[in-house]
Amino acid sequence: MGQGNAIAEEAIRRIAELYAVEKDARGKAPEDRVALRQTRAKPVFDELEDWLHAQLPKISGKSPLAQAIRYALGRMPKARPYLENGHLELDNNTAERTAKPVAIGRNNWMFAGSEGGGKAMAIAFTLIETAKLNNVDPQAWLTRVLAQIADHKITRLDQLLPWRYAAQAA
Repeated sequence: MGQGNAIAEEAIRRIAELYAVEKDARGKAPEDRVALRQTRAKPVFDELEDWLHAQLPKISGKSPLAQAIRYALGRMPKARPYLENGHLELDNNTAERTAKPVAIGRNNWMFAGSEGGGKAMAIAFTLIETAKLNNVDPQAWLTRVLAQIADHKITRLDQLLPWRYAAQAA
């Protein structure tokens, strides 16, 4: 096995450690996720970043592996906040999975009737997917919101958001 392959395999092993922590953090309250990440993921993340910096001088600067390492190092500062915010994820897989049905069904929705219809559909999809991401039945939540919104103060619209509904329903 070449040096490049060994470096790539070690990088994958270290990243897998971060995902193992996320597997344990899944379903926990945001503050518990932060505590777990700070004790288990932060040292791995920090060591991975240091290790990647140390690998660059060992390989050709023009190699695909060097490009991948530079790319990863450039993204790490933007990924670091997940360690301190239990609402954030290590990656954007959840968002991509959520958007996938929209992308797959794009041809079905191409003819929304008008630009206004398209905007209304985008809003509806956003509301429905936000409810789903918060483990809220979209139909029940929207039914409640539509029943309350006419008499609800505009300065308190945040009270109608799906995560508030989930907390009240619990």
